[in-house]
Amino acid sequence: MPAPAGSRAAAGSWRPLTTPDRRLLLLSILLQLGLGLAFGHSYDTRIFMATGYLAGTGHDPYVARNLSAVFAHTGFSVITSVGYPPPWPLVLGLIYRAVYAVAPNFLLYNLAIKLPVIAADIGLAYLAGAILRDLGASAAVCARAWKFLLLNPFLLYVGAAWGEIDAIVALLALAALALLCARRYHGSAILLAVAVCFKPTALPLLPAALVCLAGRSLPRALRYGALWLGAVLLFYVAPFFVFGWSRAPFSQRLNSHFVQQGALSLMTVVRLFRDPLLMQGRWWLLGLLWIPALAAGVVAIAVNRGDGGLEDLLKKSVGLSLIVFLTRTWVAEPNVVLILPPVLILTATGALDRRALTAVWLLPLLFTLFNASPLQLLWVGFPGVMARLLDSVARYGEATLIARAAVVVAWQIAGWWIVVACLRRCPARARSSALAGLAS
Repeated sequence: MPAPAGSRAAAGSWRPLTTPDRRLLLLSILLQLGLGLAFGHSYDTRIFMATGYLAGTGHDPYVARNLSAVFAHTGFSVITSVGYPPPWPLVLGLIYRAVYAVAPNFLLYNLAIKLPVIAADIGLAYLAGAILRDLGASAAVCARAWKFLLLNPFLLYVGAAWGEIDAIVALLALAALALLCARRYHGSAILLAVAVCFKPTALPLLPAALVCLAGRSLPRALRYGALWLGAVLLFYVAPFFVFGWSRAPFSQRLNSHFVQQGALSLMTVVRLFRDPLLMQGRWWLLGLLWIPALAAGVVAIAVNRGDGGLEDLLKKSVGLSLIVFLTRTWVAEPNVVLILPPVLILTATGALDRRALTAVWLLPLLFTLFNASPLQLLWVGFPGVMARLLDSVARYGEATLIARAAVVVAWQIAGWWIVVACLRRCPARARSSALAGLAS
């Protein structure tokens, strides 16, 4: 795979980024630890805590149970099973055994569950800065990107406060792309498989990687795909047989990728006129729209192969991921974390307009504010306050729905604009002015 000029990563000599400012790093760590201790989503945190107990004590995490006696909390009397593939339940099981089984403190357990996400947030800052440096960015640009990811409000909110694991997926996926351009194909395929096994939102990066590899060597692309598939079977499928877990509940959860509706999708706009859940006839086919849309995107990047460098691969990955996000009938706001670091890198190199970066983190954050999600984070420390505030906000349901629909429309416009910018054939551009502008 040809390497872009000035890219040491593509030549296989990638080196980690040094810490630009230790005080800022300490501030970010303390801030995330504080958010991780005090807050937790009323649904996801309960699911993660229950899953940790079940996996850590040898039970099936994909079978719902009443765990109110385990945690002495009524919020665990009616709880569904986890909807994530096996790697995350296994991590949660280890956390339970290392923390709650030793010191059964509710807040400490809540914080411990966030630690892998916090570590991933910090890792993303270092990895993005290192990639920018190897793409030829100045030290000032690398430091600014590092600071952006350490203190970005959206990342802090969905990661340390909410506890969603999309930062882990983003870190694994970005590292896989960097390894691919460094010609470390085995490590890249395995990391990308692990990313998908933590959360399938990283799946669109696979065709982007295969197309870039096929442009140089079709047999190499086939070997990459085979290794990726083998790793998926090992980390995704094998645990169900090794631990004797029931596959029925999880197979039902897989169906949510086709039938679930709402959140940061066009279905929120549809709700202004009618409830999508009550749609009759063939409306369910909308849940399949992302499949042909992704296929069309793959054809587009196959026709426009680009130079095969890391910047080109990041553009294709962002474009395909956004196509799926924009055409699915359900997109949770944290899912967008997957494309935030690549978009940051692309705006720093001048491959994307800087407004794209603002849209990618600000619009999902605005949506979640109108969706009352921040109030649900009060469940850990202030459950009574959370219930009262949610009741108050429910009175303005129609107004908040209109606001969410407006944000979704803006998200669709900005998203398709970014898709076109990522997938179209563009002449080579000089990066120096863009990099200097980011550093100023």
